[in-house]
Amino acid sequence: MTSTTAPTRSLVVDRQLSHAPEKVWRALTLGYLIEDWLMPNDFQPVVGHQFKLRANPNPHWNGVTDCEVLAVVPEKLLSYTWNSSGDEAGRLATVVTFTLTPTNGGTHLRMEQSGFRPDNEQNYQGAQYGWQKFLAELDRVVAGL
Repeated sequence: MTSTTAPTRSLVVDRQLSHAPEKVWRALTLGYLIEDWLMPNDFQPVVGHQFKLRANPNPHWNGVTDCEVLAVVPEKLLSYTWNSSGDEAGRLATVVTFTLTPTNGGTHLRMEQSGFRPDNEQNYQGAQYGWQKFLAELDRVVAGL
């Protein structure tokens, strides 16, 4: 018996930031800075650490994203699960990965959120909008460091 799993897709956002990788890394890994560009949280950059991101709830979502740190390579790579529950389409379980590459002018930041199911188009579209906004805020926060 063969089981088939529907393919998933990824959202990728590339940004060139005019800041050193160590500054970008700080904004990605210090809880009070994450709150400034993403959401209130109890994040720690430790593999296996489970944390929550909290936003204002709405009728279709309870405002809580459950996460677990999967990979930490200082100033290079950060990855964690992103599990939103309480939405109309059911539980959304994806993985967010940030990759930092030093450049002459600062840092190339690649954000990939992978694992979107084909039946979850609304969440994919929401993530496209959300990450553009979040990463613009990240750039603003890093500029102030």
